[in-house]
Amino acid sequence: VLLDLGRRGQLLAEGLAGAADGRDDGPGPGPGAATGAPGAPRSPHEEIREFFYRRQNYLHDTDLAAEELARAIGIRRGDVVRALAARLAERHGVRLAADSERLHHYDESARVLHLSARLRPGQQAFRMATQLALLEYAEELDRLACEDFPAGSTAHALARIGIANYFAAALILPYRAFHTAAEEFRYDIERLTDHFGIGYETVCHRLSTLQRPRLRGVPFSFVRVDRAGNMSKRQSATGFHFSRAGGTCPLWNVYEAFAAPGRIHVQVAAMPDGQRYLWTARALTRHRGGWGEPGKTFAIGLGCEIRHASRLVYSDGLDLGNTAAATPIGMGCRICERLDCPQRAVPPLGRPLAVDENTSTFVPYQVADRAR
Repeated sequence: VLLDLGRRGQLLAEGLAGAADGRDDGPGPGPGAATGAPGAPRSPHEEIREFFYRRQNYLHDTDLAAEELARAIGIRRGDVVRALAARLAERHGVRLAADSERLHHYDESARVLHLSARLRPGQQAFRMATQLALLEYAEELDRLACEDFPAGSTAHALARIGIANYFAAALILPYRAFHTAAEEFRYDIERLTDHFGIGYETVCHRLSTLQRPRLRGVPFSFVRVDRAGNMSKRQSATGFHFSRAGGTCPLWNVYEAFAAPGRIHVQVAAMPDGQRYLWTARALTRHRGGWGEPGKTFAIGLGCEIRHASRLVYSDGLDLGNTAAATPIGMGCRICERLDCPQRAVPPLGRPLAVDENTSTFVPYQVADRAR
């Protein structure tokens, strides 16, 4: 109940921040309407993020079904693509073709799954596993999506894809095997990518789903952002709240990661409520093709509450008990409670400013003392 109230308060503050900026970000009718925030309905993609957030980024029945299928078809490290190809061919009569200009395209009438020749083996496996989920798990995808969204809606279609993607990750990285390796490697992301032959982002996302009862991993928050601060992915198995109003905190290390792509940055960060987190961040660049073709760069962030940090290899050498050493961050300048932050880009929402032509300070927006 307390987490739900906190979430409602956050959404209300962000809705007000959007209104103050001339936007209409607040949720309207639908699953988000219970928050009470004003404004138009959220976008379908935002609704899907909330769908997973409400479930703490863990779908128990889906995870169990994927793990059972992995056992049935013999998913083993180093042999994933072959096992998936055999299942698609033998059970569904689907053959593969590495000739697509897109990442993938499934031709249902010809029973051909076209994959881009540029995909790495781990990426091929993920696309194949997603298609297998859509073929073998279709009824369950519909049932889960209908829990929150009406059939035929855009959100329902996106939810089916999101759940299929979840199934795919759970299929190529079965829960028990992945959880065992994660604990053994102390959540060393690069060792896990090498061990399973799967990409960095997929491993991070899978780490954020390890919340099976009686076999829980570290509860992580996962985020993908670009240089402009846009969040294209955000999921959380914790109470960490990401801003929906935009303009996330520039002191957060996910933005520092762009200065040194490929290197993992580590940060102990403190939220305004005093809760501290250990964050890792790494920038990744992807290219469509050769020289001159535009690529895309993202920073991948993975964080956990400080009480779990000692389980991670990234905590080695850090003084986790030193609260003063934590970097103070917030959910974005517009709704951040830190009035003394010199990095603040805009005035805090709902606070009168103290304007004095005879004085200047390191804090760009001085707030009037309410006691006066």
